[in-house]
Amino acid sequence: MRIPVEETFRRLLDQEDTDGDNQITVEDRGPKRFVVPGETGDRLAVEGTYPLSNLLQELALARDEGIETLDLDPERIHEHPVRRTARMIRDVFWDGLTRTIDAEGLVRVLVDEKGEGTDLDRRPRIYVPHGDARALAYFDDLARARPELGLEVWRLPETITPEYVLGLNARPGILSLELVEGEEGQLRGLPFVVPGGRFNELYGWDSYFIVLGLLHDAHVERAKGMVAHFLYEIRHYGRILNANRSYFLTRSQPPFLTAMGRAVYEHLEDPHRDAWLGEVIRIAIREYETVWTRPPKLTDTGLSRYYAAGIGMPPETEVGHFDGHLKPYAEAAGMDLAPYREAIRWREIVVPELDEYFVHDRTLRESGHDNSYRLEGRAAHLCTVDLNSLLYRYETDIARALRDLFDDALETPDGTTHTSAAWEERAARRRELVSRLCWSEERGMFFDYDFVQGKQTGFESVTTLYPLWAGLATDEQAAALVERAVPLFEEAGGLVSTTEASRGPISEDRPQRQWDYPFGWPPHQVLAWQGLIDYGYGSVARRLAYRWLYMITRNAADYNGTIPEKYDVVDRTHAVFVEYGNVGTGFDYITREGFGWMNASYQLGLSLLSDDLRAALEAWTPPEELADP
Repeated sequence: MRIPVEETFRRLLDQEDTDGDNQITVEDRGPKRFVVPGETGDRLAVEGTYPLSNLLQELALARDEGIETLDLDPERIHEHPVRRTARMIRDVFWDGLTRTIDAEGLVRVLVDEKGEGTDLDRRPRIYVPHGDARALAYFDDLARARPELGLEVWRLPETITPEYVLGLNARPGILSLELVEGEEGQLRGLPFVVPGGRFNELYGWDSYFIVLGLLHDAHVERAKGMVAHFLYEIRHYGRILNANRSYFLTRSQPPFLTAMGRAVYEHLEDPHRDAWLGEVIRIAIREYETVWTRPPKLTDTGLSRYYAAGIGMPPETEVGHFDGHLKPYAEAAGMDLAPYREAIRWREIVVPELDEYFVHDRTLRESGHDNSYRLEGRAAHLCTVDLNSLLYRYETDIARALRDLFDDALETPDGTTHTSAAWEERAARRRELVSRLCWSEERGMFFDYDFVQGKQTGFESVTTLYPLWAGLATDEQAAALVERAVPLFEEAGGLVSTTEASRGPISEDRPQRQWDYPFGWPPHQVLAWQGLIDYGYGSVARRLAYRWLYMITRNAADYNGTIPEKYDVVDRTHAVFVEYGNVGTGFDYITREGFGWMNASYQLGLSLLSDDLRAALEAWTPPEELADP
């Protein structure tokens, strides 16, 4: 039936959006029944929160496209939430999250909401690495050709120091990425996918999971382009960055490059794909040797740690984030908290104890787990299970590629010839060290190792399951993890980040952290699922995936299709009031993005379900009513 778009859109909102948030959710108190009149006198009665929210979304899409009269398909209004969510991710969300750093896309990617409320010079600004003369010329030409942008183009020095980055904090900007020649010889930026919301740039470990989602949904070239950007970052910035903003220049994130490269490689049909993977492996070796396995990240134990260089307070944090920690120092200095905070931020006051605290804070952010009481105040002292599992995966991925694809020898630019035997030896050494220092036979779990105190932390974190994904755990350790660790972390909506006991009590002076109980995150789910499958525990993986998918689908159906950044997996809700809010919930009429790795986890989780479990999910069968799959 054909319906007038604008008139129907306004009437629907007026009747059903009773709380005025431009969405139709279970929180609204309208009649939940709307009659759609067609142009030819036919009528369609739409009843219930979910169909009404779908109608709103279809009308919003039509308005965006300038359609005045919509040929409405009633089946689209009643499309099952599982199928609709998967389709929207595949066909709408990935495009909504795609960015380029070039003449066409630069304005959109310059937007940066982080650090709002602070006294920063936010003029449009791009920083170009010292060794990329082509990019420098391109952006200089762009700034001259489009003076309305007010674009400042800065060339970075050849050597980037923490002191230099500190000087940039007052004038943040985007960092350039890979440019390639288009069909007509003009330069263009390779598309990449951002997490969403305030995270409007290319992130390190988010991108691994995003790439898996893109590959699942047949966006292969986009996934390949994201790997190219990471190779560019290592070549020009010395590391895969936390994200490509100026204040991240001294900080990396969890290393996934070899796994990312291998995943893309297996989807390529290019006859030159072996050479492409060879370049990925060469650059990954460089990152491994220059970033992760030399001091200060390499410790005397032989294991590595996260350690983010830098000076002072991380500038991207929300105003007030550190107030609980700064308060006693401000009181001791006889100052009000707000001016003291700014004096610390701009180094007008320097307190060695606070500088030490910020070392741990930056390191915590490099780990990707910002923030968690597992790491707070001690992150730089820990050889974490997660990092060393990821490096073990680097070692075995590199060994496998050398053995299977490159005649067991690959020469790197420094003239070194790498063999699989040498990399297998590195992996065996790391496996022995992790088992000796991080494995607790008594508790049947891996724990982070505090090399300063010379003991395991004992903090219960779901990162104990990383060795399954990496292939580091022995069969006996895997069995113990399934028997003793999984039950500690399995909640109604999937795996929780930490146990409540390890997180400890929450109070005004000790606020909730977003990477602790009761919250669950996509990377923990996806890595656990794959690790459990690899060790022969597919039924456990499917059970956990079902819990996760049921939670996401139920929330999407009840809340206008929302796919947010984070969930409380204990109560199976996205109504999360914790650090930085919940990206992906504040939209009008329709979400066009979701959230990057949450989108990916949904697609990957669905791919694991058996036909029976898929049918159970579409029948709204709660996880607790299922027989063990």
